Amino acid sequence: MQPKYEILSDEVSLKIEADRAEGTSPKLGFNSNNIIRRVASHRDKASIWRPPFVHDIDKILHCPYYNRYTDKTQVFSLVKNDDVTRRSLHVQLVSRIARTIGAALNLNLDLIEAIALGHDIGHTPFSHSGESYLNEIYHAHTGRHFCHNIHSVRVLDKIFPFNISLQTLDGIACHNGEFEQEGYQPVPQRSFDEFDEMIEQCYTDWSYANSILPSTLEGCVVRIADIIAYVGKDRQDAIRLNLVDEEAFIDKGIGSINAEMINNLVVNIIENSYGKPYIKMDSQHFQALKVAKVDNYFNIYASAANMTKVDTNIKPMMEEIYDQLLEDLKRQNKMSPIYIHHIDYVNRSYYPRQMPYESTEPNQLVVDFIASMTDDYFIELHRYLFPDSPYKVEYKGYFD
Repeated sequence: MQPKYEILSDEVSLKIEADRAEGTSPKLGFNSNNIIRRVASHRDKASIWRPPFVHDIDKILHCPYYNRYTDKTQVFSLVKNDDVTRRSLHVQLVSRIARTIGAALNLNLDLIEAIALGHDIGHTPFSHSGESYLNEIYHAHTGRHFCHNIHSVRVLDKIFPFNISLQTLDGIACHNGEFEQEGYQPVPQRSFDEFDEMIEQCYTDWSYANSILPSTLEGCVVRIADIIAYVGKDRQDAIRLNLVDEEAFIDKGIGSINAEMINNLVVNIIENSYGKPYIKMDSQHFQALKVAKVDNYFNIYASAANMTKVDTNIKPMMEEIYDQLLEDLKRQNKMSPIYIHHIDYVNRSYYPRQMPYESTEPNQLVVDFIASMTDDYFIELHRYLFPDSPYKVEYKGYFD
């Protein structure tokens, strides 16, 4: 079937063109002059060539954990295939899609890029399966929850105290793309005191952590771009792995292949959001997106974990690693990987701290370490700590 690509209406296209020519484009984007940081620092002072949110972008790009996106699962774990999306590509796709929407709506593109590039930096290895396992273990030990979006804030605000802006951190915290809405209206966030209270509540109330909304239109754009970036790409990857046939996906109103879905959702959002104090799509496209996500769940996500037996092996491996690392901290075993590969590594950051990182609560230190791991490192660490463990993993190879 021939792909169908929607286009902006003449009315909206002409309006955008006229506004740009006359200098009357809506000014609904976040004003960089109003940026809020925890600490006033000359190092973060804006310049003509380095605007405020570019400082955030640079810090995120050079964060020691940014490299690790490359070996973290997006959906398909334990698969050797260079054409399958890793988390590094996903964050780039989110950034590109969000900036496309933001440019059309005359929003703050630097803020959008900062949020997008940092939104998954706290994600665990092994995708949402890994996140679920770590949450379960952490909650059993402490009664607190692990959510990757909240941990992404912790990486950039506490593990590495980069003095990232409130607006960027808020967009990262509120990005959760698992929970779609037809429209997003910013909820003002006025201070770090309010933000810190919100983050703390996320640790104790899992449902609350998944209901918080961004305080800027830029954060709203990244949140919907996160969904747009994966819903069609996951289908593309599943087809390339021969997990499903292309015919398994039926067009319910937004197309069935990645290129169609990105184009049609982006066009519809611009059509319904230009000049408005919110980000939204129409009901038809929203319902089609919801159906597409359900189709992905039954056709892809449930099968992906079974394909490589992630539940059978990774979960008990994570439990073993967690318990061993926690014991090493209690015994102050300075030869343990949690000291050599994590605490010492984090302490190389020269940013000032309110307290020594190693004085962090032990369970939180273990969570910080496990969440930071790439898939390959996790497997190597388990083999190092438990050479005789019955739990082993096998990669699906190129010729399998």
